[in-house]
Amino acid sequence: MRRVPRIALAGAATASLALALSACGGTSTSDSSESKGDKGLAIAYDVGGKGDQSFNDAAFAGLEKAKKEFGYKTADLEPTDGETDADKTQRLVSLAKQGYNPVVGIGYAYAPAVKEAAAKYPDTTFGIVDDSTIEAKNVADLVFSEQEASYLAGVAAAKATKTHTVGFVGGVDIPLIHKFQAGFAQGVKDTDPKVKVLSQYLTQTADEGGFSSPDKGKTAAEGQIEKKADVVYAAAGLSGQGVIEAAAANKVWAIGVDSDQYRQEALAKYKGAILTSATKDVAKAVYNLAKSVEDGKPESGIVRGDLKSGEVGLADSNPQYNSDTAVQDAVEAAKEKIISGEIKVKTS
Repeated sequence: MRRVPRIALAGAATASLALALSACGGTSTSDSSESKGDKGLAIAYDVGGKGDQSFNDAAFAGLEKAKKEFGYKTADLEPTDGETDADKTQRLVSLAKQGYNPVVGIGYAYAPAVKEAAAKYPDTTFGIVDDSTIEAKNVADLVFSEQEASYLAGVAAAKATKTHTVGFVGGVDIPLIHKFQAGFAQGVKDTDPKVKVLSQYLTQTADEGGFSSPDKGKTAAEGQIEKKADVVYAAAGLSGQGVIEAAAANKVWAIGVDSDQYRQEALAKYKGAILTSATKDVAKAVYNLAKSVEDGKPESGIVRGDLKSGEVGLADSNPQYNSDTAVQDAVEAAKEKIISGEIKVKTS
């Protein structure tokens, strides 16, 4: 049994939800169990939305797993262009009001909205991915040690480069993405101090499209490739697709992020250029939060995924990467040292 009371009139709730969501972004809902008649996990996407083949799609995978396992109704909402914190708050409040539980904001930009919505609905569990600033009994801060996976990406890049030049493309110049850059650069330098790391951020703010502009990512990668970079790592959400496209066109390596991008259907024609991906298991974090609510023991506070827990790491789907013994040995050795504490990975 679910701990939190549900709204009795499901038909009225659905109609009300549709009305509320018309003002705060699109939604997709699915009810796989009419007999249960209750509602479960709802997510609100970050910029780039569903279909980014990365961060947001990973969250959707977690939602789909919860829906299948728990047989309840779910909802996933898209962001809107130029939206305010008030718009985000309205989106989360509308979901909580209709009885969805938990309600998860996908991305640090939801912090003010999650804080406000959680205060209004103390009996609903809220989650936020990539933010650790909210201290509330009904909020789970779902965060990751991205720098650790990025360090391993740096090791792989340093072993794979032939030009002794690699690149990093960050979507937005913010502390979260600094973690990716810091770990990557440290991994490169610890592996081969002679390798040069070129770094570039696409924008100063998310509103400028740093996480949602493949054209910006492509241009940045092309600039680094012109400067002899033959491995380019992108931590840029949807913009990273442009980096991968540029790498494929120029026959150099790209390293993906968040999800195993070698396996992404939308990137299939470029997958031969994707050496590996620095992954973080957003799907698992979102699913685990839903399960904790279903079990009557909702997660709260900081919930961190790292190398030790297996929630960050490097994908090995590319057979060429997986069969390279030198790269595999170097990555595995670095992984063991990070987990043991012998290597301390920087976050900035």
